[in-house]
Amino acid sequence: MNNVQSFHFGHAEVSVAERNRTLRNTYWLLALSMVPTVLGAWIGVATGITRAMSPMMGMIIFMAGAFGFMFAIEKTKNSAAGVPVLLGFTFFMGLMLARLVGTVLGLANGTSLVMTAFAGTGAIFLGMASLSSVIKRDLSAMGKWLFIGAIMMMVAGIANIFLQSSALMITLTVLSIGIFSAFILHDLKRVQDGEETNYITATLGVYLSIYNVFQSLLMLLGIFGGKDE
Repeated sequence: MNNVQSFHFGHAEVSVAERNRTLRNTYWLLALSMVPTVLGAWIGVATGITRAMSPMMGMIIFMAGAFGFMFAIEKTKNSAAGVPVLLGFTFFMGLMLARLVGTVLGLANGTSLVMTAFAGTGAIFLGMASLSSVIKRDLSAMGKWLFIGAIMMMVAGIANIFLQSSALMITLTVLSIGIFSAFILHDLKRVQDGEETNYITATLGVYLSIYNVFQSLLMLLGIFGGKDE
């Protein structure tokens, strides 16, 4: 007698074993993705390669590289090349983070600010992961509104390159923490509900949310908690 439980979503049937395997692989790949991210950030800070770019050039390279990698990840997610491509993407994202990390590390208390942002991001992730395991209601409809919010924030962020409004930047940074924290909950819940069965796709979504939460926390800490001496 087969005692394996299953969940039904439309015409798809996802077993508990498959759901748990996807979630477990997602967590392992997320942990592994932090290694090239830290390496990329360290190389970027050490070489100053991203600091030499103008804000506009940095944005163009970031957008082209990020969307190029995400397209490649989508194409290779079901093959042996999927994990290496994803790790290459996380290295690139670490490199792009180096400008902000280098600026914060230049402050007198920069190292403690980076560690605080890292700890805060970890706490948010653990909180959202815990919530995703206890919330029973379907959160799939939440994704549409989060996506719209993220697009609006991206458009406002691009506009602020020209407007140079500190108030708008701080507002967008705070909103980013809220929206991408909710994205972590939403994406992990999709895996737990069996709506996402590819762990590379799941890892990409959660990684991007963690990245944005960390970046936003670090910006706020640098603005409000940084010390020049």
